[in-house]
Amino acid sequence: MNRREAIESAVRILAPRIPRHEFEAVTDHALGSRGLHTASPEAAAWLSLVAYIRHRFTDYDSLLDEGYDVESARFFVLDDMNGILEGWGSPRRVQAEDEAD
Repeated sequence: MNRREAIESAVRILAPRIPRHEFEAVTDHALGSRGLHTASPEAAAWLSLVAYIRHRFTDYDSLLDEGYDVESARFFVLDDMNGILEGWGSPRRVQAEDEAD
């Protein structure tokens, strides 16, 4: 199994009901991110999924533009992120302590 297949498999497990176009975007991000290059396929899939949701489906970037610090902005979008994960059938949720990184 090559890296793309391994990441795709991990994304399917993490978000079995993710729409196809979102699936492709998350997978492509996991493969193209320098920071995720050495991560395990499972870690790359999760981190890519979380980042994608944060930037595409929440007010995170707007909060940063309004002057909120990263930790506060992440706190305020946590419920929205977990709602998307739930809707996509994910068995995992983002925890507040995960977002403090």
